[in-house]
Amino acid sequence: MYKIGVLVSGGGTNLQAIIDAIENGKIKNGEIATVVSNKADAYALKRAQNHQIEGVCISPKDFNTKEEFTDSLINHFEERKVELIVLAGYLLVLDKKFVKHFENRIMNIHPSLIPSFCGDGYYGLKVHQAALDRGVKITGATVHFVDEGTDTGPIILQKAVNVKAEDTPQTLQKRVMEEAEWEIYPKAIRLFCEDKLIVKDNKVIILSD
Repeated sequence: MYKIGVLVSGGGTNLQAIIDAIENGKIKNGEIATVVSNKADAYALKRAQNHQIEGVCISPKDFNTKEEFTDSLINHFEERKVELIVLAGYLLVLDKKFVKHFENRIMNIHPSLIPSFCGDGYYGLKVHQAALDRGVKITGATVHFVDEGTDTGPIILQKAVNVKAEDTPQTLQKRVMEEAEWEIYPKAIRLFCEDKLIVKDNKVIILSD
């Protein structure tokens, strides 16, 4: 059974999708060992509590240096023998030391089809506003491993979502979550927990599913 750690900052809708996938058996070989937020009032911690999952706040404000904060995060996950770390709306940039320590074991989901509308400054509603401003007909979501860049890690799964003429950033965000994010994020985690993901030359090979 793979132990999963989740990093959150806000409401935790993707966290809930992962919890649901574990509870309904879509993810059979993984369990969430801990949920960590940089904000004590994040609703995601309440979601964890509602499902008897450990939820803790580890904030950089409580440490003298960024290095001490990073070491505390690493130690927290290591003590719980976490093998996969999942970013579910985590708004802090992970230190390179953390990324290197858990190389190819940190997943993120981005609300566009990478390499479109990604990188520095593209997060939340800004991504969907940029897609609408550009007039694209198709957007979607991408699950990728985290590397030292911003949205540059190996791509695991993608799913397209049609853009409607009447869309606003809010309606598009909601549909990308419902039609893409909440489907492919649990699937990517399941594939990891079933040892079906291999990273080679910055590309992900998915073994027969």
